[in-house]
Amino acid sequence: MPRPKLLSPLAGVLVSFMILFALFSLVTGGMTPGRGIPVLYLVFAVMALFFLLGSIGAETMRHPASSSGGPADAPAPPPLPDVQVSDLMTDATQRRVGPALVVEGQLRGSAAEAARSLAQRYRGSGWTPLLTEGERGGAAVLMLPVDLAAAADRPRHIWINGLLLVATLLTTTWAGALHQGVNLLQEPGRFAVGLPYAVGLMAILGAHELGHYFTARYHKIAVTLPYFIPIPFALGTFGAFIRILSPARDRRGLFDMAVAGPYAGLVLAIPALLIGLPMSHVVTLPAGASIGAGIGGGMSLESSLLLTVLAKLSMGSALDAGNALLLHPIAFAGWLGLLVTALNLLPIGQLDGGHMADAMFGRRASGFLSGAAIVVLVILGIFVWSGLLFWAFIAFFVAGRKGLPPLNDIDRLGPGRLAAGWLAFGILAAILMPVPHALLETLCSKCPYL
Repeated sequence: MPRPKLLSPLAGVLVSFMILFALFSLVTGGMTPGRGIPVLYLVFAVMALFFLLGSIGAETMRHPASSSGGPADAPAPPPLPDVQVSDLMTDATQRRVGPALVVEGQLRGSAAEAARSLAQRYRGSGWTPLLTEGERGGAAVLMLPVDLAAAADRPRHIWINGLLLVATLLTTTWAGALHQGVNLLQEPGRFAVGLPYAVGLMAILGAHELGHYFTARYHKIAVTLPYFIPIPFALGTFGAFIRILSPARDRRGLFDMAVAGPYAGLVLAIPALLIGLPMSHVVTLPAGASIGAGIGGGMSLESSLLLTVLAKLSMGSALDAGNALLLHPIAFAGWLGLLVTALNLLPIGQLDGGHMADAMFGRRASGFLSGAAIVVLVILGIFVWSGLLFWAFIAFFVAGRKGLPPLNDIDRLGPGRLAAGWLAFGILAAILMPVPHALLETLCSKCPYL
């Protein structure tokens, strides 16, 4: 009897969710469903969400030509190609690495011309050639037994993207209203209370993902439209993502696609903060008073250098030592936009920063950088904000593995793209870096927000 196609992916995502749910509860001190939401409703809603996400990925988790997903009827790999690269390489040697074939040698001409010739030569053969740096110097052609171009041409179900978009708009509106003390199950007519937060956050996330999407299309990289992830508690969403269906042609395309999302999100996130901060409420705390957790959990402005600077620019002398800041929903959406940008810029695996590091430094160097980033994230989670421990877990177990390299992974980036990459990593540091005590006193901005 053929195995159901969704059984394995669904089991995987459900087990992953249970682990993430338990860890998130430990990190944040327990997740309490919003008022009026029964716990069983919450559990079944999340299970339905991950069933849907499992359906999204199921078709790409199996071979494109497979009919039932069972091992008995899995299609045979394409016949081993007769790799002729004498016109492209000198001193070429071949070896098998699992199902792949690796040909190493010294390029006769440019890497761009070699990659273009290899793509044309093996188009439609069932194999995809990737030109990378060799282990012993020189260049290597990695022949993969899969036709990635054909896989990218499979039909896509756009209605799923639309359904998730509408669902996320509803859950973020619900969350935004709940943050303002309004339960929409009891007072549905007051849905407008949640719209500033929902529209602000959705616009920032949408700009981020569309930055990836349009840049990928420009570089002829096959990608899906954004998938938004709704959740019926906390912030109302786990963010959004697009799926990359084909490798980039070269490092320039990979870098441009990766860096476009964070910059596009910042174009809306920073103005949202600057607009929302003056509408936020400043209150004076009695000496020794503590700040309770509020929207999305308590956090201190002094935990982010960039947030502190923007708050000082926007609010000026209102931010004196001893004051507390109750963020307006638009400002909170802007802060979440900064946080999402920072987390995506982490140079780890398949995060935006991981793709940028691959393109800027090469896959070997970026592998070491990825490990260092995980360690730094854990340290910040212990000493600055415990919520970062949750994201360190996700980054390591969900996004930690690398994707495919570009078809031409040899040609380096120019100085302009390197500068844009270093600036983006500088923004990452400014968002996540705590404010030095001396600078904090200078700015007079010991102002935790609720």
